[in-house]
Amino acid sequence: MTNIFNSKSRAAGFKSGVLSAALCLLFAQTAWADNVLKDVKAATQADGRTAITLQFAEPVGDIQAFSTDNPPRIAIDLPETSNAFAQRKLLLSTGAAKSVNTVESGGRTRVVVDLAKNTPYRTQALGNTLVLTLDPKSAAGNAVAVSAIDFKRGDNGSGRMIVRFDGANAAPVMKEQGTELVVDIANAKLPADLRRQMDVAGYATPVMNIDARDMGGKTRLVLNTKGKADMMAYQTGNEYVVEVTPKAAAAVAKTDMARTGAVSSGKKTTGYAGRPVTFNFQDVPVRTVLQLIADESNLNIVAADSVGGNVTLRLVNVPWDQALEIVLRAKGLDKRKDGNVIWIGPQQELASYEQAKEDARIAIETREETITEYIQINYGNAEAIAKLLTENSKSGTGGGGAGAGGQQRGFLSSRGSVSFDPRTNTLLLIDIPKKVAEIKQLLQTLDRAVDQVMIEARIVVAQDSFARELGAKFGVNDRYGVDATNPGVTRDSGFNVNLPLSNPAGILNFSILGANTSLDVELQALETKGKGEVISNPRVITSNQKAAVIRQGDEVGYVTTQASGTTTVPQATVEFKEVLLELKVTPTITQDGRVFLDLGVKKDEIKDFLSTPTGDVPQIQKREVSTAVLVDDGQTVVIGGVYEFKNRDDVSKVPFLGDIPFLGSLFKKSSKDMEKAELLIFVTPRILKPAPRVN
Repeated sequence: MTNIFNSKSRAAGFKSGVLSAALCLLFAQTAWADNVLKDVKAATQADGRTAITLQFAEPVGDIQAFSTDNPPRIAIDLPETSNAFAQRKLLLSTGAAKSVNTVESGGRTRVVVDLAKNTPYRTQALGNTLVLTLDPKSAAGNAVAVSAIDFKRGDNGSGRMIVRFDGANAAPVMKEQGTELVVDIANAKLPADLRRQMDVAGYATPVMNIDARDMGGKTRLVLNTKGKADMMAYQTGNEYVVEVTPKAAAAVAKTDMARTGAVSSGKKTTGYAGRPVTFNFQDVPVRTVLQLIADESNLNIVAADSVGGNVTLRLVNVPWDQALEIVLRAKGLDKRKDGNVIWIGPQQELASYEQAKEDARIAIETREETITEYIQINYGNAEAIAKLLTENSKSGTGGGGAGAGGQQRGFLSSRGSVSFDPRTNTLLLIDIPKKVAEIKQLLQTLDRAVDQVMIEARIVVAQDSFARELGAKFGVNDRYGVDATNPGVTRDSGFNVNLPLSNPAGILNFSILGANTSLDVELQALETKGKGEVISNPRVITSNQKAAVIRQGDEVGYVTTQASGTTTVPQATVEFKEVLLELKVTPTITQDGRVFLDLGVKKDEIKDFLSTPTGDVPQIQKREVSTAVLVDDGQTVVIGGVYEFKNRDDVSKVPFLGDIPFLGSLFKKSSKDMEKAELLIFVTPRILKPAPRVN
C-alpha cells in the first residue's frame, strides 16, 4: 500500500486525490499495537561501552534507527508498538549518554537517546529484548582514506568544498571556531599529497583558503572564511560536501523562494527556504527519512509502493527542502507537489503516470461533443484575435492547421475552429466546452478598452540682445589763410577727425570759438536692447502604443530658374519650403503606471531672406529633437535645451591718439553687441483611463 507520512499539522485537509489514502491512514492509526515497550535499563561495561536494554512484551520486530549530529542523538522508531514504560524519561550517569526518552504517537513508539557527543552505535535484537550499544572506540576500526579534496563556486556566490573517500564509513564532524570552520574526520587518513593549504580566494566566495592537516591518524580540514556566512554540510555515500553561503545571498534566496514557492514542482531549484535540520542516517530506510522530513516541513508526503531501500546520509544545518532533494537524487526519485501534499516516486514511474494522464485527457477530448459560441468583440479586432487563437505556439511543431494525433492548434483543441464576421466584429467559435470556457476567460483579459495618453509639449525660445555704439566728429578751422580775392572766406586747416555712426540715436555738438580759430566737437551714441520669448504648445491624444503626429505651419514659396528641354532660355518655377511646428510621439504605458515616450519635436522659423537674381529665398532656422524617455504619469520633463551666447566688441580709432586717456574717446568709434538665445522643450504625458461603463 502507498505510504502517507503526515506533517505535524494533522488538521490539514487532503484533496480529493488522496482522500482514500487518508482514510487508510486513519484506520491504521486507530488499530491496536502488536507489541508493548515495558522497561528501559542502562549499564556501563568494563571496556567503556554503554548498553541500553529495551524490554518488550513480544519478540522485537522491525526497527528503524538513525542519529543526529546537532544535538547529538540516537532515535529508534518502533512501529506498531505502544509505550508502557512508566518513567518515560531515564537519566543516565554514563559518559556516552545523558538520558533516554520514550514517546508514543500514532500507534508507534520512538526512543530517543541524548548523547554527550557523537558516538558510534549498533543495535541487536534478542527475543523480547533490544540492546543498543554505544561504543566510542569503534570508530577507529572502520578507517577510510581521503581520496580527493575539491573546491567549486556554487550558486549565489557560495563556496563548496567536496571531500571524497575510498569507502562509505567516514564520520565527519563540523564545528565553528571564530572565522574558521573545522571539519574533523576521526576515522579518515589523509594521504601525504593532500596535506597542503589550498588558496581559493580567487573564486570570490566567503572561503579564503582550506588547510588540510593530518592529526595523528585522523584528518582535520580548516576553512578560513571572511564576513558573515551560513554553513551547511551533507554526506551521501563516499562524498562529503561543505557549503558556505554569504549571509546576504542566503537571505535573498530565502525571500525569492518564499515568493515563488520553489518546492511546487519536480524541477531542481537553486535556493531553498526550509528550516535548517541536522541528520545523521546510517543505512536507514528511505521511508524513515521521508517521515522525518514530513515532521519538519508541516507537509504530507505520499510515497509510492516502489519507494524502498536504505540510505546513508549526513546533513548538517541543511534546509529540509534541500535535504529532500538530496535524498531523492541519491535514490533516483522525483516529487510532485499538490497543495500541501508531496507525491514521491521513481522518476520513470512519475513520468509514465503523467504521460498516461495526458493521454487519457486527449482521449476524452477526442470523444467529447463540441459546442458553438458567438462572442462579440468590443474593443479589439475580431480578425486579429482569431489569428492569435489559431497560431501555433513557438514550442509546438507543425504548420498552421490542426495537427494529427490530438495536437492542439494555438489555444484551440485539435477539433476546434474559429472564424470571424468583420461587419459585426464577432468571433464564431466551435470547440469542446473546456476550451470554449478557457478562450472566453482569455478574451476577458484581451478585449478591453485601451488606455489613452495625452502628450503636451511646450517649446520655449527666449532671446535677449544688447548693442551700444559711440562715435565722434572733431574738427579745427582757422582764419589765418585769407584769400585776398575773396575776403571773409575761411580755409580748412586739415586737422578734422570724422568717426560718425550710421544712425545715431543721439548727438551732442559743441564748439569753441577763438579770434581766428573754431573747435567743433560732435559726439554720437546709439544703444539698443531687445527681449523676446516664443512659446509653442502642441498637444495630442493617442491610444497606448499608437503613433500620433500633429503639425502646424506654412509652405513658403520662392522662384527658381533652370533650363528645360532643348531651349537655353531659363524657365522660372515656384518651389516651396515647409516651415512647421510638429509633434510626433508613440507612447507605451508600463505596468507600474509610467509612460515610455518615443517622440520627435520640431519647430521651424523663417530667419531671413537671401536675395538672388530671381528673387528672395527664405532662410529657415530649424530646431528639432528626437529622443525616447520614461516619464511618470503627469510629470513634466525637460527633454532638450540649447543655450547660445554671442559677444562682440569693435573699435575704430586714430592710431596713438585713440589711446590717450579720456581724450582718446574723441579719436575713436566703439561698438558692443551681445546676443543670448535659449531653447527649452518640455513634455508632459497624462494617462486618460476610460470611464467604467454602466450596463
